[in-house]
Amino acid sequence: MTADAAITAADVRSAALSLPDTTEKPAWGQPTFRVAGKIFASLGDDETAMGVKCPREARAELIAAEPEKFFIREGHDDHYAWMRVRLSALEDAGELAAILADSWRQVAPRRLAAAHPELGVSEEGAAAEQGDG
Repeated sequence: MTADAAITAADVRSAALSLPDTTEKPAWGQPTFRVAGKIFASLGDDETAMGVKCPREARAELIAAEPEKFFIREGHDDHYAWMRVRLSALEDAGELAAILADSWRQVAPRRLAAAHPELGVSEEGAAAEQGDG
């Protein structure tokens, strides 16, 4: 990926706000993106990383597979279903959109998520639909 193709904070904002019923609201001195009042993404203080929802069970596997891309902020993210993503490590806008859509699905009300099948179905939603959740 060339430097001029790097994902920026503006790209994160644009992609997050393109998701249905998303609003931006500052919290802790940084932009957060919410659906139904629940945070699904945030930009870090220096705008080089974003935080997203991620089930704790999946988080360790993602971080181990791509530590240059995914990480947690020790002492802050440890007990939450949350992880950080380095914007410079993202391949392209498509990967950014996929990560944000996955995070959005984890907090969006079921009816809203179901009304937007183009955004896919989260693993939790798929399990619930199959009667496993």
